[in-house]
Amino acid sequence: MKAVLKVNGPRAPWWKTHMSSLLPEFEVFLSDDEMDRSTIDFAIVWKPEPGWLKTFENLKCIVSIGSGIDHILCDPDLPKHLPIIRTTGHDLSVRMREYVALHVLRLHRRLPEIVAAQAVREWRQIIEPPAHQRRVGIMGLGNLGADCARTLATIGFDVAGWARSQKSIDGIDCYAGPEGKQAFLQRAEILVCMLPLTSQTEGILNADLFRTLPKGACIINTARGQHLVEQDLLDALQSGHIKAATLDVFHREPLPADHAFWDHPNILVTPHVASLLDPEAGGKTIAENIRKFIAGEPIDNLIPEGKDY
Repeated sequence: MKAVLKVNGPRAPWWKTHMSSLLPEFEVFLSDDEMDRSTIDFAIVWKPEPGWLKTFENLKCIVSIGSGIDHILCDPDLPKHLPIIRTTGHDLSVRMREYVALHVLRLHRRLPEIVAAQAVREWRQIIEPPAHQRRVGIMGLGNLGADCARTLATIGFDVAGWARSQKSIDGIDCYAGPEGKQAFLQRAEILVCMLPLTSQTEGILNADLFRTLPKGACIINTARGQHLVEQDLLDALQSGHIKAATLDVFHREPLPADHAFWDHPNILVTPHVASLLDPEAGGKTIAENIRKFIAGEPIDNLIPEGKDY
């Protein structure tokens, strides 16, 4: 069996060594190695160039180095008959729930205002309602979104979730589809975007959505930068309808040094660190899933061939 790795940056040789050690029965190539493309069985990828995957005519499966697959689906020439395996794991869930809980609590307890008060030596005591009186909304109830919703509910927040299709999560009010979106947004004092990026969700964080939220609502985006219409957020912050935003993902990464978000007093920029894949553990998960695929065993994060993305 043979696999090709599409990994950008200086860690590519490390990935080749790592995956070769985990899959000793495989011949592993980097994307720029000499190879017979017709003999490659698996493509293990992160952000492959459009048209690259279709050059491997006998691929059996595509493996995403990460939980997101939008970097694959954006390829107009993607061979859609191929199954895709997402790479997730316990560590990714833990990191995401830590990040979301941290920043929901930070906004709930108005920590930015306390930090600003310290800068001018002001003793400012801010009394907020307890968590059960704060309504938090999670947009996107996949594995990570559902996990974060449960975590916030355990802390005590009044949590609701919204997804394209109806979900059922103990302790969470679940809304679905276009018909449930407005009611969900109207109750979300802190809105967390954890949606997958698709043609339907691109630009979903826009002026219309912001106007539907309660006045003074806060935004957290841990999904993809393309979910956000940046100028609409700046306008909503300027008007005061949106109070603050925590952004971990951006249209361009790294965020350009001259971008308006860096200096905005009501925006916290974090450099796409909410839930990074640990390469050591991620490689082991990839190897395990490839072996399951070959054996015909169930894989939790397998997106079957022919699925309507």
